[in-house]
Amino acid sequence: MGHRQTTTGYSLLTKVQDDLICTQRLVIQKQNELLKSYKGILKSKGIIKQKRFTDKEKADLIQIVESAQKSKITLLKELGINRGSYYYWKQEIEIKGKTETLSEVRKHKYQKEEYIENLFSILHAPPKDFGFNRTSWRLPDIHAAMKTKGLPLGHNYICKIIKNAGYRFRSAKKVLTSTDPEYKEKLKQITGILSRLKANEKFFSIDEFGPFAIKIQGGKSYVPPGKAKVVPQIQKSKGFLIITAALELSTNQITHFYSKKKNTEEMIKLLELLVSKYSEQKCIFFSWDAASWHASKKFKQRVDEHNKSKKSPKVKLAPLPACAQFLNVIESVFSGMAKAIIHNSDYQTVIECTDAIDRYFNDRNKFYMENPKRAGNKIWGSERVEPKFSESNNCKDPQYLHDFKRSK
Repeated sequence: MGHRQTTTGYSLLTKVQDDLICTQRLVIQKQNELLKSYKGILKSKGIIKQKRFTDKEKADLIQIVESAQKSKITLLKELGINRGSYYYWKQEIEIKGKTETLSEVRKHKYQKEEYIENLFSILHAPPKDFGFNRTSWRLPDIHAAMKTKGLPLGHNYICKIIKNAGYRFRSAKKVLTSTDPEYKEKLKQITGILSRLKANEKFFSIDEFGPFAIKIQGGKSYVPPGKAKVVPQIQKSKGFLIITAALELSTNQITHFYSKKKNTEEMIKLLELLVSKYSEQKCIFFSWDAASWHASKKFKQRVDEHNKSKKSPKVKLAPLPACAQFLNVIESVFSGMAKAIIHNSDYQTVIECTDAIDRYFNDRNKFYMENPKRAGNKIWGSERVEPKFSESNNCKDPQYLHDFKRSK
């Protein structure tokens, strides 16, 4: 009798255990299905693949985890989210308030305009202006200079800002830093002129583009699968061009013509053209780099002769510091033009190329006449920076090289 009761009790216990195991398996199966659905939701929102979550995504993730029936610890572990991070997000969102008021993207120091502009204003000035007995910048020096401005920035973020601008730190002494001992004085003179520029005064950024050969040019472009674009290394040039141009900063209007050489005669020709075109103005300012023909005695003599004649407009010179092409605003326009109509080109004649250039500048001038307050990346090509004078500008494209080779 006792043995039969023991056997019955054992069978009942075994059945209960089997039922419990079966129930646990069903629960685990449902949890896995629920987890898959959570992952599906996160994937559809584009959250699960990102290394960093925006505030909006964190709020969505918290809402999903809080409403789940599964243990938070287990769910976070399976999602690969640190528990401490999760509770930090939760606390952060509670402080910030409602989800609708959260910012879409959290900006880091290297993304903030204040840090970017101040960093490049430091790089554009010689190190001795900040008390460093050096001819080129080093990372520790840049870090110290930023700290004196009340904007401390780590070495990694300094490198990131320079790299994002298209430059590399090793080449900074060649393209970013002016060696002119009067750099600050000249810069102050230009910014002072621009800050006081009147409606009857015009300020011109002047430079030449070229010479460049008329031949098949390389560049990035869409190609079909299995094919590669080939540019012959040795090819006969169909001619060459030099563009002499002036960009008026207050109206963003380009005046240009084609030259055979870069010399004083071409500068005098540009002077006479601008004096004639802007004869109703009281004064016009010429700003350019330190090329020898820009500051020749013959050109200065011609300017003095014009000013003594008391004809309008009066001409004043505002030269850029030496080795400071990055401040020449027209370089940005040239870079945009090159990307739009020179790269990937195969003009058959010089006239075909000049027609494309003329059309580009005419379209650009027309756009700025109709939209005087807008500038930058528009239909005529991507210009590196907004066409306005700024100490932090990097107008010269470091990746663009003029092709000085002519016919062989």
